[in-house]
Amino acid sequence: MILAPIDPLREAELRRALESMNTAPGRVHPHNRLIPFDTFDKLHFARLLIIDDRTVEDIRVFGLQPRKYPLYLAFLGDVDGDPDPFLRALARRVPEGLRTLISCCDGFPPDGELYPWMKAHSVSPAASYVNWRGRTVRRVREEHALHETLDRYVTQHASDLAELPPREVRMALQKFVDAEKAAGRLTLSPDAPTPLRWRLANLLHLVGWPLLLLLLSPLLLVAVVVGAIRLRAHEKSDVNVCPRVDTAYSNALAALEDHDVTNQFSALGSVKPGVTRRLTVASVLGIIDYFARHLYTRGRLARVRTIHFARWVWLDNKERVVFLSNYDGSLESYMDDFINKAGFGLNASFGSGVGYPRTNWLVLDGCHDERNFKEYLRRHQIPTQVWYRGYPSLTAVDLERNGRIREGLEAAVMGEREARAWVGLI
Repeated sequence: MILAPIDPLREAELRRALESMNTAPGRVHPHNRLIPFDTFDKLHFARLLIIDDRTVEDIRVFGLQPRKYPLYLAFLGDVDGDPDPFLRALARRVPEGLRTLISCCDGFPPDGELYPWMKAHSVSPAASYVNWRGRTVRRVREEHALHETLDRYVTQHASDLAELPPREVRMALQKFVDAEKAAGRLTLSPDAPTPLRWRLANLLHLVGWPLLLLLLSPLLLVAVVVGAIRLRAHEKSDVNVCPRVDTAYSNALAALEDHDVTNQFSALGSVKPGVTRRLTVASVLGIIDYFARHLYTRGRLARVRTIHFARWVWLDNKERVVFLSNYDGSLESYMDDFINKAGFGLNASFGSGVGYPRTNWLVLDGCHDERNFKEYLRRHQIPTQVWYRGYPSLTAVDLERNGRIREGLEAAVMGEREARAWVGLI
């Protein structure tokens, strides 16, 4: 994520440039002249948006004067591997397009170097989620092609295959795929080895944090009890700020959605004032990041299967948080999914936001006030001016199915029951 304040005198110019990257609202031209996203073969999702807070006045419910925040330009990319090669490739391959956008940011010199500037303005997330760690764009596309190829073959030879037991069907399909690969019509590339440095760092993160918390547990236990009591006292006086969303604004957001099976979501809000709230948010995001990194790595965030990528990012000295995700289905189904399957997580993540429906001990109530929660979320949502995905029309469930098809095809041994289930995937 690259983040930079926008030069107020060039905001309109920037908005026109971002609009030129689309064929219509919410529909990016994948080979637009500024950043032809489809030429970057390790890019899953990308977005460009102007971070503009429409709810900054809500802080008045705490008796505080609203702050004047700058407008920011944010450029996000979910990419395979180290982000540095991607940033270097951007600077090398689309310098003029980048300059058109970045020159509208405050402080970028006319002859500024692109890569150093992007590195200097890169922002790390407080928490992030990846649907399936290790699944690359190349793997997604190859496994989709595999499924399409097998589906056509099975359709064309349905009568012959219907006479065979599942294990023989699998053997016939294996033979067919081998022939397609030999003819160059199908490719199933092996995964690149995970760098040892990354493995060691991940192992250290996995083990190190629990050990540190264990060492500090006597102090942390006292801090948690005191913090929980203070948090509950604050909750009792919290004020909901969940008016009905302006219809014109909601319609403008809706115009950017539902052009594919997957949608983007960007939302921004201020953190309730006080040390307790800020420490609560920081702790919750740290926990989310830990479990998303080590536990929820295979297609599920808790029980939710529809999210491809998500991140929470601090802004403005930890006074605000922006949340950005890519999810399958409609916004209504997305919200319902979380309310019904992970409501406690929603409350923990967003309950310290100004105006959020009142929580109870952080994880109770809150989003279960469904009308107020949905109004709150829609009101805090901000438009994503440009949004790209590298594999349209494929849901996270599709990607998991395609991966299981490949795994079953390449498995050394498979019993009759497993073979039956595997054939059913096709």
